[in-house]
Amino acid sequence: MKDSNGRATMKVVKASVPLAAILAWGTAAALAGAQERGVESIIPALAYGASCTSTIEIRNTGGRPVVADIQAHKSSGALAPLAGHPEATVRLARGERASYKLEIEEETTSAWVKVRERVPSPALAPVLALSAVTECIVADQLRTAHRDVAFPMRNPWFLSDAGRPPGGVLSLVNTSERAAKASACYSAGSLYSLPGDPRPAELKPVCSTAFDVQIPPFGTREFPVEREGSSHFSLKTEGDAIVLEMLRPVEANVKVYMVDSTIKFGGEVPDKR
Repeated sequence: MKDSNGRATMKVVKASVPLAAILAWGTAAALAGAQERGVESIIPALAYGASCTSTIEIRNTGGRPVVADIQAHKSSGALAPLAGHPEATVRLARGERASYKLEIEEETTSAWVKVRERVPSPALAPVLALSAVTECIVADQLRTAHRDVAFPMRNPWFLSDAGRPPGGVLSLVNTSERAAKASACYSAGSLYSLPGDPRPAELKPVCSTAFDVQIPPFGTREFPVEREGSSHFSLKTEGDAIVLEMLRPVEANVKVYMVDSTIKFGGEVPDKR
């Protein structure tokens, strides 16, 4: 077409998408994202080092494929990769079972993993069965300990007589992105109450040894329940998602392996030709 001066001009026509189509596409995308949910499970107290290793087993008990994200952490809270797996996302066919280990070189008894199962629909239930086994060689003995799934709570606490169980250790895992706090108290059993306390009936222990500990995001701490001169132990925490689990010494579940020198292995078969 030409303008009033006779010069050629070009008319640009802009294609427009109907507003209803844009809204429909946005609504569909939002619904697709809202349908999927994540179910998280924690497996704490995994041991690694020169004499220890831990194996995590994941089994798909459902009739559909499953996608899960495995987030592994060292005791410091730092991320740890899966040995032999470049990605932290795993896929299991229906009925499939898979085992994983963490790539940790330093000595630790407090590594842990978080498994997030992706459930594609609100009408479906989670189908992953999780477990772990820790194996340590101590004085030519292979000691095994099973690790079960634990779930975090907000501000959990623990109270018991010191030494119950004997040699027990209380494991704490901060599964949150925020720092947490733990207050430990070892006492001889004496209790007290303050006159102006709004809850005077609540007796508090007289701590012979007490300390506060800050736990970094995704970090872990271990507290022995026994202490010389103390008969009671208590632990209070402040955190959004904390796992507390009691660990007991493994003695009954010991598998001993010895070399049998009476076994003779075959040698090279001579050529009779």
